Amino acid sequence: MRKIIVLLTCLLIIASPLLAADTIKLGAFFDLSGRASFIGTPTKLVAEMVVEKINSEGGINGKMLELEIGDTEANPAKAASIAKKFIYKDKVVAIVGPTLTDTGMNVKKIADQAKIPIVMTVGGDPVIMGGKFGSFEWIFKSPQRNGTAVERLLIYLKEKGMTKIALMTGTDGFGKDGARWVKKLAPQYGIELVAEESFGTRDTDMTAQLTKVKNQNPQAIVAWTTGPAGSIIAKNKVQLGIELPLFQCHGLPDPKYIELAGAASEGDRMPATKLMVANELPDSDPQKEVSLEFIKLYKEKGYDKQFPINTHSGYAWDAIMMIANAIKKVGTEPQALRKEIENTKNYIGISGTYNLTAEDHNGLGVDSMVIVQVKDGKFVMAE
Repeated sequence: MRKIIVLLTCLLIIASPLLAADTIKLGAFFDLSGRASFIGTPTKLVAEMVVEKINSEGGINGKMLELEIGDTEANPAKAASIAKKFIYKDKVVAIVGPTLTDTGMNVKKIADQAKIPIVMTVGGDPVIMGGKFGSFEWIFKSPQRNGTAVERLLIYLKEKGMTKIALMTGTDGFGKDGARWVKKLAPQYGIELVAEESFGTRDTDMTAQLTKVKNQNPQAIVAWTTGPAGSIIAKNKVQLGIELPLFQCHGLPDPKYIELAGAASEGDRMPATKLMVANELPDSDPQKEVSLEFIKLYKEKGYDKQFPINTHSGYAWDAIMMIANAIKKVGTEPQALRKEIENTKNYIGISGTYNLTAEDHNGLGVDSMVIVQVKDGKFVMAE
């Protein structure tokens, strides 16, 4: 009996690394609790959905993908701790997430120093900017850059003959990054910034800022924030009787925005991924088929009942697909994997067609975005 036990133990010891070798671990951390959980939780579900799809189709070169899940809790320190666990304990080959720009910035240096590729699902640009923002050699992101979304909105404003705008931004990293891009790019489109106000992302009243903005006689108000703050601005604007058009950022095309703002959201416009209006896309748009298939799978899972499709929905899908495509070609050796992700070309994703370079670790242009508006309580292509 003892010999049998010893033999079984030896077989288990031999088999353990072989079993481990049959899986490829990815770290995936999002706001599953905290102020951005309404984004982070469905992002996690999509991450699991795409991994299930990849594994059901045979995995990657015969190996199954495995996710190590973490909750950042909208806490930069927590995000840093989880990133270190992923890298040094779980031995992941790459990381996906987090949800917020500020938490992403707290992880940026960790991933870069550890030389582990990370494809972030944050909106702000500093995570993939160098100079004072630190090295981004190992950092990528799947959502459009703030700068790309700002430029798409400015193009639309120019087309509509709007030359004077007021800007309202959150005081977090995402809001500050948006303000930086608006001020940098607006002059290139002949647009003047006549007023600038800021607010805390947890503030519950923006009437003071809106009153100041109105007094400067802009032709439109541009707000750059995520979460409930955007809906509060919409409601406060209506309460004050301000009839100026309101433009939000690319982080707010979400049925939750309409739910929170109610009738006050009617007519509001904002840049968004094409996913939001997939049915309205021409058949010639290569994203239409991809987006409709994603929506079908998402609904089959039943996720839409609690988390309706929004502009964030495809971020984790695209991030994991770019990593998986790179692993298929070069395996999991860190430097080779990083380089292959950077060489991603013509990947038709949920959020756009990605063409990355050493200088651009996002790879999406203004043509990946559309302007949507709220009409009869739903998002449609803006007129």
